[in-house]
Amino acid sequence: MTSHADFLVELGTEELPPKALQRLERAFADGVRGGIEEAGLEHGEIASFATPRRLAVLVFGLQTEQPDSEVEKRGPSVQVAFDEAGNPTRAAEAFAKGCGVEVAALERTASKKGEWLFFRGIKAGEQATDLLPGIVERALNGLPVPKRMRWGAGDAEFVRPVHWLVMLLGDAVVPATILGVAAGAETRGHRFLGEARLTLNKAGDYAAVLEKRGHVLADFAARRAQVEQLAQAAGTQADGQVELDAAVVNEVTALVEWPVPVVGRFEARFLELPAEVLIATLQDHQRYFPVRGKDGGLLPAFVAMSNLASADPGQVQAGNEKVVRPRLDDAAFFWQKDREQPLAERRERLRDIVFQQQLGSVFDKSLRVAELAERVAAELSTKDNGLTNHVRRAAELAKVDLVTDMVGEFPELQGRMGYYYAAADGEHESVALAIDEHYQPRQAGDALPDTPAGCALAIADRLDTLAGIFAIGKKPTGNKDPFALRRAALGLLRILIERDVSLDLSEFIGFALSAQPVDIDEQSLGDELFEFMMDRLRAYYLDGHAPELPKGAISAELFAAIRARRPASPLDFHQRLLAVRDFMNLDAAHSLAQANKRIANILKGASEQPDGHVTAELFEEAAEQTLHVTLTGLKKEHSARLARRDYAGVLADLAQLQGPVDQFFDSVMVMTEDAPRRENRLALLSQLRGLFLDVADLSVLPVN
Repeated sequence: MTSHADFLVELGTEELPPKALQRLERAFADGVRGGIEEAGLEHGEIASFATPRRLAVLVFGLQTEQPDSEVEKRGPSVQVAFDEAGNPTRAAEAFAKGCGVEVAALERTASKKGEWLFFRGIKAGEQATDLLPGIVERALNGLPVPKRMRWGAGDAEFVRPVHWLVMLLGDAVVPATILGVAAGAETRGHRFLGEARLTLNKAGDYAAVLEKRGHVLADFAARRAQVEQLAQAAGTQADGQVELDAAVVNEVTALVEWPVPVVGRFEARFLELPAEVLIATLQDHQRYFPVRGKDGGLLPAFVAMSNLASADPGQVQAGNEKVVRPRLDDAAFFWQKDREQPLAERRERLRDIVFQQQLGSVFDKSLRVAELAERVAAELSTKDNGLTNHVRRAAELAKVDLVTDMVGEFPELQGRMGYYYAAADGEHESVALAIDEHYQPRQAGDALPDTPAGCALAIADRLDTLAGIFAIGKKPTGNKDPFALRRAALGLLRILIERDVSLDLSEFIGFALSAQPVDIDEQSLGDELFEFMMDRLRAYYLDGHAPELPKGAISAELFAAIRARRPASPLDFHQRLLAVRDFMNLDAAHSLAQANKRIANILKGASEQPDGHVTAELFEEAAEQTLHVTLTGLKKEHSARLARRDYAGVLADLAQLQGPVDQFFDSVMVMTEDAPRRENRLALLSQLRGLFLDVADLSVLPVN
């Protein structure tokens, strides 16, 4: 009878990297799961745990022994297995020994190539206790740890020194030594709370024993929920509402085993600092949660999460306040000192910052971006409204905050501090906003620039980066993308599409490449960069990043139908894509898509290439005349709709052709032996296909 028991493995370490903790937890659980499934062991639910000092996996209902399995092996040929006297050779004896039987017990099997020795038997399943050490060791070796360390006199390597190992199957210890530590049944509680050492009677008791006796919440998700709940309650205690950034909540959760909230306060004078500076000081540097008042403004308070329930909470509060005050003093000093000199007077210092060795300094880049941004702004402007001047000024100042003390201390505030300093210098509001917005989107899902100047500058900055890095041959390969070009390309595409910016991408890639200070083949490199952008655009749609187009809404074939026409701008591409998607939902779409495929094949296979001229006098069938008249009637409005990119209207008009097209193919022989009529019919079909190709190549769409 098959037996099952819960299996627990816990690896106890020194404090693990907080930002990597969740990734390590998932990878460890996946590794253990994969190992037991590869071993053919049945199991129930698998739970994972992670705290600063431990990684653990609990497998419920693990099969304690592999099932027996049938084994079939083919050995050496009979000719090789026996000598001339019929005695077994060393090859036969070695094969028999490997199978655990005598040579006489082996079977023979015949094939077209001869007769062979053959073994058929039953392999007894191994005990889980024999398999689990290897499974756990392989799972640990497979963790995403970029750099491992050694400790003590041993040879073991891990992300942090290992101090204990628990491996229990039911109530029995699984004998093993992993990473230099022998497995046992003893785990460790909180460093300062509860019982320091805890003996587990059985695997399933793990989480409950740690919580009740060890003051450790081992479940990361449960601990995270408690961090949020405690922080929110503490924010209310501070007469406000705590601001919870998801990444910071995760990191705080990875730093504590028993979260205890602490409300701290600081002097109200620090509220004169930009809110982003306060938040960066509290949140990014100290892992404290800011508190906002009812009006949304920051309060002179914060919530910290301690890993200790102190007998003197006031001392803990004072300690946290003592740590944060010097940082706020530094920020206030930077704020005051940076504003003593206008951004424009600092610009020359950008010459000392290398953007890329072959591409020059950040100052050089700002010059290229300024020229390119002016071109973009000219495309965005329908009249002289100062946009071009504002964009050039913003481009000249956009990177200057990199040499300020505040950004030196808080690099994540680049752009935002440029906005504050430009505004303080009296720069035009469009200039100040563009300096901040040109970094947007900073990551996937981030907000886009809102102003025309911000859009123009963001586009130009990304185009220059893409063109420059491609020009020096450092384009992404495989998973390597040190210059984050994929992110830059996707951000550029998002701005063009989601902010309705119509730009000839190939043309502007050419402008950007021509400005680079290296010798290149602009045409071939421009084509390569354009295709790189199209690949990013494909991922944008197929992976569900486009607004209101979830994953699966756009098929690879639909994308290919538009890409085949190589639209000039990504916005134009988007408009065509939406129009064709909607068209394919019409009743006429299926028939017309089939007709397009048929027409494409006919024209491809024809020896003569029609010039597009149709002679009505050569019509023989009424269906020819009907199709020609219908096409002619559509052409005028067709051109007008194309001019204003009304692709939905174009396709709606073309849907009217379903009847005439079906009738044409039902009653007309295109490839007639009458050469003039054949050429005339091919010309008619060429005109028809041309009208559809003005939007997309429907012939690449699948039709059933």
